[in-house]
Amino acid sequence: VQLQASGGGFVQPGGSLRLSCTASGLSLDYYAIAWFRQAPGKEREGVICHDMSGYPTYEAPSVKGRFTILRDNGQNTIYLQMNNLKPEDTAVYYCATEGVIVNPRCTLAEFSTFGQGTLVTVSS
Repeated sequence: VQLQASGGGFVQPGGSLRLSCTASGLSLDYYAIAWFRQAPGKEREGVICHDMSGYPTYEAPSVKGRFTILRDNGQNTIYLQMNNLKPEDTAVYYCATEGVIVNPRCTLAEFSTFGQGTLVTVSS
């Protein structure tokens, strides 16, 4: 089981970026999915989570209305669409998945499979 994240980069405040996460060894159709992030000097935190049905179960208040999870089941890929980015969104972003979980609240304890992380830098 492997998750491959990509799409990070440098963007100016107010800009948009889309991160990708492609799975191998499992079908994301049947798994809860999540994006976490870890800013410099801070702990990894949950950003946004969907349950196994694709229903959103958690969205960090700091990203509400700006970040969205998208799915491409045919490509076994999920995306994190990030709009109106702010400098405080600067972090390494990780996708994650878990098979047997109900109503995930985006805590580290809930997810066992993480991608390698992709760096997003928001700066003018």
